[in-house]
Amino acid sequence: ARIVRTWPDEKALTHPAHDQVLLALHARRSAASVAAWAQQRGNHGLGVVLTGTDLYRDIASDASAQQSLALARALVVLQERAIDSVPPAHQARTRVIFQSTGMRQTLSRTHRHLRAVAVGHLRDEKDPLTLMRAAELLRGEAGLYIDHLGAALDPALGEAARRTQASGAPYRWLGARSHAEALKRMQRAHLLVHMSRIEGGAHVVMEAVCSGTPVVASRIDGNVGMLGADYQGYFAPGDAQALAALLRRCRDDLTGHPAQDGSGTGLMATLARQCAARATLFSPQREQAALEQLVMDLVR
Repeated sequence: ARIVRTWPDEKALTHPAHDQVLLALHARRSAASVAAWAQQRGNHGLGVVLTGTDLYRDIASDASAQQSLALARALVVLQERAIDSVPPAHQARTRVIFQSTGMRQTLSRTHRHLRAVAVGHLRDEKDPLTLMRAAELLRGEAGLYIDHLGAALDPALGEAARRTQASGAPYRWLGARSHAEALKRMQRAHLLVHMSRIEGGAHVVMEAVCSGTPVVASRIDGNVGMLGADYQGYFAPGDAQALAALLRRCRDDLTGHPAQDGSGTGLMATLARQCAARATLFSPQREQAALEQLVMDLVR
C-alpha cells in the first residue's frame, strides 16, 4: 500500500499492472484520479470514501463528485447517518466504516468546577461563534471554564475570539496547539464541545469518547451518526442559548453531589454512559477488519 496525491503516480506509470485497488478519499478532490482509474480498469478495485463536504455540499451540485459516485464499485461513509445523504441509486454500494482511535486513560477530574474544551480551527463550518456567544451568556457565572483550541483560519473569527476572551466571559482562546496537547486537554476536561454546522464524522468526537470525556454537540447528521440518535447531549446548530443551558446543567450536575461510581442519574453520568457504549465502534481492530473486508470485496 502507498499514499499518493493523484493517480496514476510515477510507480503506476512504470508498473502499470501493479495496483489492484484504489481507495480515493474525497469524491470531488479525487475525481481526476477516479476517472483515470475507471478509464483504464472500469470499476474493478475502485472505492471512494465520502467526506462531509462531499455528502453535505458537493454531490448535490458538483458534476465531478457525482461522476465519482457513479464510477465507484464501492462507496464508504464514516458514520451511520451519512448513508441517508447518498443518492438512492448508490446506497446499495455504500457501507459505513467508522474511523478509529486508541483508548486512552480517563483522568481524574475535580468536582469543584466544570471545564469544557472545544478543539477545531476557527472557520465557518466549525461555527466557533456559537461557542463564543454561549460563553458570553455564561458571563459572571461561577464554576465553569471553556478552553478553545485552534488556529484562526478566518482572521475575523480570531478577532471575535480575542474580544470574547477580553469580555470577561469564561472563555480562553488558546490558538493552534499540537495534536498531543489537544488530546491531553481533552483527557483533563469534563466535556468536549463540538459546534460544527457540517461534518462528515469528526475525529475529535471519537478521540473524546475514547478518552472517557463526554461530548455536547450540535444535532447534525455527522454528530448523530457518531453518537447515536438517542444521545442526550445535543443542541440545535447555532443555538447558543441551548448550548449555554447544556453547559450550565452539566456544571450544576457535576458540582452538586455526583455518584463517584458513575451510576448517577444526572446528565453528566448519562452522557458518560452513552459515550462509553459508543466507544467500541471506534476501535482500531474494528476499523481494520472493515477495511480488509472492503479491499477483499473490491478485488473479488
